[in-house]
This record gives sequence, C-alpha cells and structure tokens, in this order.
Amino acid sequence: MPRGDKSAYTDKQQRQAEHIEESERKEGRSEEDAERIAWATVNKRDGGGKRSGSGRKAAKKAARKTATKKTGARKTAKKATKKVARKATKKSATGRKTAKKAAKKTTSTSASRSTAAKKAARTRARKRNGAAST
Repeated sequence: MPRGDKSAYTDKQQRQAEHIEESERKEGRSEEDAERIAWATVNKRDGGGKRSGSGRKAAKKAARKTATKKTGARKTAKKATKKVARKATKKSATGRKTAKKAAKKTTSTSASRSTAAKKAARTRARKRNGAAST
C-alpha cells in the first residue's frame, strides 16, 4: 500500500474527512492544508483506518485501559477529599474553606503514593487530628 493510500478507511471515515475538509475550506485554508487537517482529525478520533488489514495495533486498547484506571483514581481521591472535608467541618463550622483546602492537599498527595505510604499518612493524620481536638 503506497503512502497516503486511503483504502484502509471505512466509508464513514471518508465521509467524515470530506465534511471536515469542506469546513476547513470555508474557513479559508488551502485545499492541501484542509485535506491534511481533515485526515489528521479522523486519525485522532478513530486511531487510523478501521478496515481489516489496516495494521491497527493492540497497544491502543491498552492505552485506553490505563486512561480509565487513572480516572478511577481521581474519583477515589475526590471522594476521600469530600469525606475529610465533612469530618473537618463538623468539628469547626468556621473553618470550612481551610478544612477543604487541607483535605485536598492530603488526599491529592496520598492518591499517588504506595499502599504502605498511604497507611502511614493516615496514621499521622489521625494522630494530628487527635492532638488538635484535645
């Protein structure tokens, strides 16, 4: 297959590229630039041609899986932030903003640590909270 051959793309992908190219031409871009932008956009959305034999790699699936794992970690950190903030606001109603900021700091850093480091951080936090309330 020679370079620039579009036979690996589905009909839908080719239609998408045509529509993108038309809109780029309306924006005032040259025909060459419009075509380049259109195919780059289709490649970015779909990861290349989708027809069989187009040489797509399995690595793209793995990349998607790691991206979803990262989002899950963010959600967990966010929930932990809310929990810590709720506990802190129960103790003192005046320092709500400060409590939220402190909670964000502790959870965002602890989300990226190993399990042992997280456990140690929790223990330190409990000790601090116990000493502050007495």
